[in-house]
Amino acid sequence: MSNKISKIDYLEVMEYSLDPIIIHTDYKIIYINRAAEDFFGAEKNEVIGSNPLDIFKESSKAGIEKRIKSAYGGPAEVIEEIIFRNNGTTVDVELYCHPIVVEGKKAIQTYVRDITERKQAEQKQLEMVAQVNELSATLVPLLNELAILPLVGNFDDQRARQLVDIVPAKVQDQNISTLIIDFSGIYNLDNVVANQLFKINKVLSLLGVQTIITGLRPELAMVATNFNLNLSNIPTMATVKDGLSYLGIEFENNN
Repeated sequence: MSNKISKIDYLEVMEYSLDPIIIHTDYKIIYINRAAEDFFGAEKNEVIGSNPLDIFKESSKAGIEKRIKSAYGGPAEVIEEIIFRNNGTTVDVELYCHPIVVEGKKAIQTYVRDITERKQAEQKQLEMVAQVNELSATLVPLLNELAILPLVGNFDDQRARQLVDIVPAKVQDQNISTLIIDFSGIYNLDNVVANQLFKINKVLSLLGVQTIITGLRPELAMVATNFNLNLSNIPTMATVKDGLSYLGIEFENNN
């Protein structure tokens, strides 16, 4: 079996590969396959002899040059980069390279994979998450200079940090002097997220805004205690209604 494999035409294998392949040595391209011709929009004779660094942005060249040098000794890790096509347009790609021997000389074989669709999907996901986080930081105005911040759902570190960034600006924009932060819609907290959420009180206090915490269930209060979060200076109530009563605001019961 090994004898049969040794007779496989490796050049033909590369030519039929669906991924663009570039082979270069001493910073000169010596071969590209058909997929690379299609990908870069250039024929072999236009590319062979050129410097592989030329397809990269200036800001990336130093790192790529270092990567190429190390790849002569062994496979390099897969990385994401932005490279130029022959027409000057850029494209997001995934790069993998490893050493080979061509006519007794060490060379580098690089695989190029277009990840444009994946990057676009990731960007859409980030935008959607940002929109959700923006909605989760919505202040509900009740009375003049009084609002509620209802926290709902699961909070990871990113969402909690964004809340810390967004809420103080919204409080100032809406001229809020008292903010009720309602935790009744939160079902889990870890130490990082808890620290971020309770940091809102510190930031708001520096802005002269009074905060009241409501809906902090016993298990969440225990989390705060375990993480040594000092809540002694923050009025803490069971419900939003209790928080309003603390402020001297009573709503008539129509029943």
